[in-house]
Order: sequence, then C-alpha cells, then structure tokens
Amino acid sequence: MPVAPSLTNNTRGILCLVGAVVFLTFSDAIIKWLSDTYPLHEITLVRALVALLVVLVIVRLEGGLSLLRTRRPLLHLFRGLLLVVANMFFFLGLSVMPLALVVALFFTAPLFICLLARPILGEVVGPARWIAIVVGLGGVAVMVQPWSASFTWSAVLPVLAALTYAAMIMVTRRLGMKDTAGTLAFYIQVAFLLVSVTSGLVMGNGRFDVFEQPTLGFLFRAWTWPSPGDLWLLTICGVIVAGGAYLLSQAYRLAQASVVAPFEYTSLPFAVLVGYFAWGDLPGLRDAVGSVLIVGSGLLVVYHESRARRLSVKRAPV
Repeated sequence: MPVAPSLTNNTRGILCLVGAVVFLTFSDAIIKWLSDTYPLHEITLVRALVALLVVLVIVRLEGGLSLLRTRRPLLHLFRGLLLVVANMFFFLGLSVMPLALVVALFFTAPLFICLLARPILGEVVGPARWIAIVVGLGGVAVMVQPWSASFTWSAVLPVLAALTYAAMIMVTRRLGMKDTAGTLAFYIQVAFLLVSVTSGLVMGNGRFDVFEQPTLGFLFRAWTWPSPGDLWLLTICGVIVAGGAYLLSQAYRLAQASVVAPFEYTSLPFAVLVGYFAWGDLPGLRDAVGSVLIVGSGLLVVYHESRARRLSVKRAPV
C-alpha cells in the first residue's frame, strides 16, 4: 500500500501562515466589535494577560521557561513598545473604519520598510522598489483622498500603524535578534501589559474622555467591568492572538520567506468577508482600486527581494 507523501516545509509554512491570517483577522474583528463599549487599553490588557498565559504554555512545551532568558531585555521591550504603538494606531482606525479598508492600508508596511532600509540599513533601493513605493502610495491616495472634502484624519491611522510596524522591523534587522520566537512573543506581551496597566492607572477613570469624537473616545473612555459574554470574547481574543502569533512565527521558521510572504495578503479577502457578515461593509470601487494598487506594489516588493536573494546565492563563492 503506497504511503502518502509528507508535506514539505514550504507547504507547512503556507498552511501556518494562512492559519495565522484567519486567527488574527478574527482577533481584529472582536476588538472592532467591542470598541464601542470598552477603551482600547482595557481590551489590550485582558487580551495580553490571556495571550501571555498561552505563550508561557507554548514556551514550556517547546523547551522550558529557561528559553525566556535574554541578554537584551530592554531591546525586546523597545521592540514591543513599537508594536504596541503600531497596534494602537491600527485599532484606533479600526474603531471607525471598515475592517478590510484598515487591513488594506496597513499593507503599506512593506513600502515603508523599503523607504527606511536606505537611511537605517544602508540598503540600495533600486528602480523596481521605487516603482512599487510610488504605486503603493498612489493606492493610499486613491483610498484616503486627502484632497477631498470627505477626508478624515482617522484614515491616516492605519498608515501610521504600518510606518511604526516598519520601524520595528528595522530595529530588528539593525540590531539582530537571536532569541526564540517564544521569547519574542513573551516580551511583546509584557510590553502590552506594561503600557495597558500604565494607561489604565492614568486615564482608566475617564477623566480625559472629553472629546466628542469616536476615535478619541475609544482611547480615553473609562474602564467598565465586562459582561460575561464580552469577557468570553476578550478571552477568546487573547487565545487566538497568541495562536496567530505562534503560527506566524512557525510559518517563517519552516518555509522560505519569499514563498510564504505573498500569502499574508490573503487576509484582505478574508477581512472583506468578515466585515461583510459582521457589519455589512463592502469596499466601494475607489477602495477596491486602491487596495489592488497597494497589494500589487507589496507583491512586487516581495518578488524583487526574492529574486535579488536568489541571484546573490548564485553569485556567492563556493
């Protein structure tokens, strides 16, 4: 009886990444669903507490808590702080914008990574990358339309999230990270906890909630004890965000980055489906055209980098 062939590492990586996309999109949807009731720092605190417990279980299974030892805890916390800020911009935009639109605008992150690579890493940004950057930023302009009367500053928040996320990637590349994925995930959740607790102590009583604006209300709203149903949603959110982060790390550990990276863009159609069934949101023609330009430019960057990597391998001395 013939034995079925086992999955290749690239196939496993793709499956992990698609699973991560599903998990993280559901996490985003839960936060958007709760954004009218609870402040962002309260949601983040509960999510981080649950996620931290899940990460500790994963680390324990992978080799023990000794893996959490690192010579650079401050560097980890700095990276975590950048990710906290990126998440803050992302979720503040998500509170007032359709899920698919926020996801599409966040996909400008690869373009900002290209822009920052020159001044921070000294990498050469060739013509193909510049074309991708121009096309992608053109897609942002089509979607946001800063020249129109309908423009709101909330539309800039996902782009700021992408820029901050790109800065976090630059810090990682510049300084180098040799710790395990579990260690990275642990310190990121610790950063979320520190910021959330500090924010709660400073403004958890709602003293700064004096603005009649939904985005600022999400940031400064007073803490309220979650209902049993919402507490379950927050717990589920913490579990799936930890699972999504783990699957994302596994995807890039098992497979070549050039193989799995394009599958990150599957989150856009999935976000469209979730947004439609949860809130009845469907992107209009302008948003669809802008999304295509942004995704196309990102895929061009991925293709160019994978091609350059293959050529450098071929030219390397034996």
